[in-house]
Amino acid sequence: MPLASWKRVLDINLTGQFLCSREAVNAFLRRGVIPELSCTAGKIICMSSVHDIIPWGGHANYAASKAGVTMLMKTMAQELAPHKIRVNGISPGAIRTGINREAWATPQAEAKLDTLIPWGHSGDPSDVARAALWLASDHSSYVTGATLYVDGGMTLYPGFAEGG
Repeated sequence: MPLASWKRVLDINLTGQFLCSREAVNAFLRRGVIPELSCTAGKIICMSSVHDIIPWGGHANYAASKAGVTMLMKTMAQELAPHKIRVNGISPGAIRTGINREAWATPQAEAKLDTLIPWGHSGDPSDVARAALWLASDHSSYVTGATLYVDGGMTLYPGFAEGG
């Protein structure tokens, strides 16, 4: 893998979330808790991937960046909890988006993908959105430093040794 490919993925997936989170934290600290809005000063949801725990042959840059996102999230959660800022993560599995269209665009590709998902099919962006909505709400007010896997059980079925 060329070093430029490694750096680009790390810059987007890991450094990008660090920079966005840093700005959010500064705003949350300035504002503080507004009880009529929330019991917290703020919530940060980091987007990772099932590949934060499932190796993915041929995609070391992606898997390493997503594992880094998870540790960034946990460290921020630990540091920011005393300030009433909650930090959690969502690690989607195979979600039908443009970035992975090749994996589900044909019936043959979709059938192959579905063998990696115990639930039997890939997810929709709305599955991730509902998880994010819950994490952003006060219904999850005692949850911080956690990763929610929205993956149809994909993390139970690590069949990615040959590139997924």
